[in-house]
Amino acid sequence: MSTQFSIDIARFEDLPAIVEIYNSTIPGRMATADLEPVSVESRIPWFEEHTPDRRPLWVLREGEQIAGWASLQSFYGRPAYNGTVELSIYVNEQFRGRGVGSILVQYVLDQCPRLGVRTLLGFVFGHNDPSLSLLRKFGFEQWGYYPRIAELDGIERDLAIVGKRLEP
Repeated sequence: MSTQFSIDIARFEDLPAIVEIYNSTIPGRMATADLEPVSVESRIPWFEEHTPDRRPLWVLREGEQIAGWASLQSFYGRPAYNGTVELSIYVNEQFRGRGVGSILVQYVLDQCPRLGVRTLLGFVFGHNDPSLSLLRKFGFEQWGYYPRIAELDGIERDLAIVGKRLEP
């Protein structure tokens, strides 16, 4: 990792910047199925679901600025799936194309053993080539595909499910 960046567990005071980065992706209709910006208040329960020892939410900083964030969320909410998580990564517009996504994916992969994570999943729109390429670069493979499952501005979009199995 470049020395200019640091990765930490997100603090509550980071939530406005996390939401701002998330909201910046909505108009592009590639990274989220939300159609309107979300509020910081609406994301508090989501933020509180993240715990450093099980389902972290990390921020990547350059100095004091948040360049991107990554989160792990439980998959399907049943105990048999405890070793499987959904990965989300969002990059600040000002930092796109600078390797921030790769730094975050590698960091998450490095953290998975201590978290007891054996399987990572990504739910990515089929037309989101940058995100799909990023995950493929790290060995994610397509495990599922839902054609025309979402509608964005009158256009039906596919959802790709990509996964990576981590061997102990």
